[in-house]
Amino acid sequence: MKKLLEYRFLDNSLYAWLVALGIIIGSFIIIKLFSFLILRRIKAHSLKTTNIWDDFIIDSVDRFVIPILYFGAIFFSTYYLQLTVKSRSVLHAGYLIICTFFILRIISSAFKRLVSAFVKRKSNAEGKIEQANGLIIVVNILIWFVGFLFLFDNLGYDVTTLLAGLGIGGIAIALAAQAILGDLFNYFVIFFDRPFEIGDFIIVDDKSGTIEQIGIKTTRIRTLGGEQLICSNTDLTNARVHNYKRLERRRIAFQIGVTYQTSSSRLKQIPQMVKTIIESQSEIDYERGNFSGFGDSSLNFEFVYHVLSTDFAFYMDKQEKIYFEIYSLFEQCGIEFAYPTRTLFIKSEESIPDEVLN
Repeated sequence: MKKLLEYRFLDNSLYAWLVALGIIIGSFIIIKLFSFLILRRIKAHSLKTTNIWDDFIIDSVDRFVIPILYFGAIFFSTYYLQLTVKSRSVLHAGYLIICTFFILRIISSAFKRLVSAFVKRKSNAEGKIEQANGLIIVVNILIWFVGFLFLFDNLGYDVTTLLAGLGIGGIAIALAAQAILGDLFNYFVIFFDRPFEIGDFIIVDDKSGTIEQIGIKTTRIRTLGGEQLICSNTDLTNARVHNYKRLERRRIAFQIGVTYQTSSSRLKQIPQMVKTIIESQSEIDYERGNFSGFGDSSLNFEFVYHVLSTDFAFYMDKQEKIYFEIYSLFEQCGIEFAYPTRTLFIKSEESIPDEVLN
């Protein structure tokens, strides 16, 4: 038995291999017991709380820290073995890569959870989370880039030379991709300044539609015609955007023209008549109504009211009801709407002096 334990394999006795294997098995059992007995109970308790961060911490330990412990048990068990310098360097590099990968996953997940927690406190959280995906992608790229720089530095590589090369290359890329970088920076402008968000109805120049997606380079708009309009972020930030989603109330001004044959008593009644009709509608705030002037073929009145809703369909329904009631009331009262007309007065020949005819 002693000779068997002294049998050497890869410069290590069988006894050393068994001890290393025992360390691994024992560590795995301890980690598994910790995960099953302690971590599981803590996770069940955290699900009952309203705080989302304790759930995130427990989930991160389960997904990222536990695998690091498993790999750590394997790595540290090799210290009981006699290994060559090259073999130990390879194991050390592998363990560093694994630890770096899981640590960066933790940082990346924490940032994503932080952004989600911030966005969910706002209205239209689902749309804002979708809008924030571009920010999360960009920051994740930076996190992984910096993480791998630290990894290469710990592995013994000269990072300063790499950074110098990347700096020169970055300048060249920036000059060659000014438009792309401009759209990227304008994405951050849109995200933080929030001139519009997903679901907002906007008008840009002669185009109008609903924001469907805000990407790192482009923003996609679903127009009223049904097609998808794709605009660069730079074009949108430089344009004058009318955001109707931010509309708190609609101001409506309309004119009515009646014929010159309308009596003065009826003219004086028209403002009050229309005011009564407008005020009878719910969620309508009447502002004013006035006899506004003498037109070429009409006596003009101007009325202004506010619709206390941002819904376009609601506004159109109210406007339709008001117009119908005005028309019906004017018809009952014998008030005629004016339209462009011209009256010619022809003088008969009997009234023309003879000397003019001769």
